[in-house]
Amino acid sequence: MLLFGIDNLLIQNPLWKKQRIALVTNHAATNNCLIPTRKILLQNGFNITKLFSPEHGLNMKGADGVSINNSVDELTNLPIISLYNQKLKPTEEDLKNIDLVLFDIPDIGCRYYTYLWTMTYVLEACAVYQKPIIILDRPNPISGNLFLAEGKMLDEENCSSFIGRWSIPLRHSCTLGELALYFNDKKNIHANIDIIKCKNWERNTFHPSWNIDFVATSPAIKNFNTALLYAGLGLLEATNISEGRGTEKPFKIAGATWMNNNDILKIFNSIQNEVELKPIEFKPNFSKYKNENCFGVAFTIKDYATYHPVYTSILFIKLIKEIHQQNFSWSNYPTLVNPTGENHLDKLLGVSDSEKIFDLPMQIFLQRIEQIAAVPEWRKEISNFLLYQ
Repeated sequence: MLLFGIDNLLIQNPLWKKQRIALVTNHAATNNCLIPTRKILLQNGFNITKLFSPEHGLNMKGADGVSINNSVDELTNLPIISLYNQKLKPTEEDLKNIDLVLFDIPDIGCRYYTYLWTMTYVLEACAVYQKPIIILDRPNPISGNLFLAEGKMLDEENCSSFIGRWSIPLRHSCTLGELALYFNDKKNIHANIDIIKCKNWERNTFHPSWNIDFVATSPAIKNFNTALLYAGLGLLEATNISEGRGTEKPFKIAGATWMNNNDILKIFNSIQNEVELKPIEFKPNFSKYKNENCFGVAFTIKDYATYHPVYTSILFIKLIKEIHQQNFSWSNYPTLVNPTGENHLDKLLGVSDSEKIFDLPMQIFLQRIEQIAAVPEWRKEISNFLLYQ
């Protein structure tokens, strides 16, 4: 049976459970029987005195990129301090009456998913205010196979943001525990950090093989297939193509009022064999093309183990741009952490002047995106920080 970090912590029953503990978490964090972490810790006598929450809030109902206020948890009556508003990291006051910090938030293995970066800010705060931090680790749902890591190492000088602070691949193939150890060393954070490891996880596996239901990790990431597709189709945020927000299938469909979806799917299905596109019509009830009828495509992954979301999605965007030159455009994507929404594609891809890549002739473009997608150096770079074989 697969055990998450929280499951192993409960087995260990540490002496420090009676100390004053702050828990960084959200409602997606559960044990392997789907009981919320914060609930089961309290039931087992852990002295949780306050909660910190990331983007979307503790209940994960906050819209993408929208500021979250402090509040009180309905489940536990504990105070919640939001780390997604005017501040992104705990303050000295927040940690004053705390002995240690626990971190347990499920990640989905993608650099522009923000929970990872909340962890880095918490690491820094714990180092500055000399609080131990214990990370309850979780498997990477889209696999820890480092040969599937994809997407150029982020250009920190030009592309650093809250959807990618530091240089790692777009699909990183690591756990948050491994990345915490990596950043603690490489960024000289010097936090007093401990990782409660998972048990019985094999790196090459994908979530469906865990025999544990997928808990939605945010409003748009409702299931495993969406999580894997999002690692590439999240790039659609920087375009005027709907990524399916405002429907029941975000990041599993894409389209626009002006899209010739039959042409798109015929050509795309003929030039790649990693996903199958099928025609679909949809009408978003919010976000792009609100209440307008869109013509689009639905994505079906053929084989999880051979799917390369970054390469495939970049190719998909290029194809639409080529076929719909008069209609396609790049779009800003305003959020709390990027109010103007400018240079969103650069921040997502981690590559400066990335829009210009899509103006290249197709053959040169294909060579360029192979370079962007491939990240062989990451395996060596991260090797000393891996916790699982």
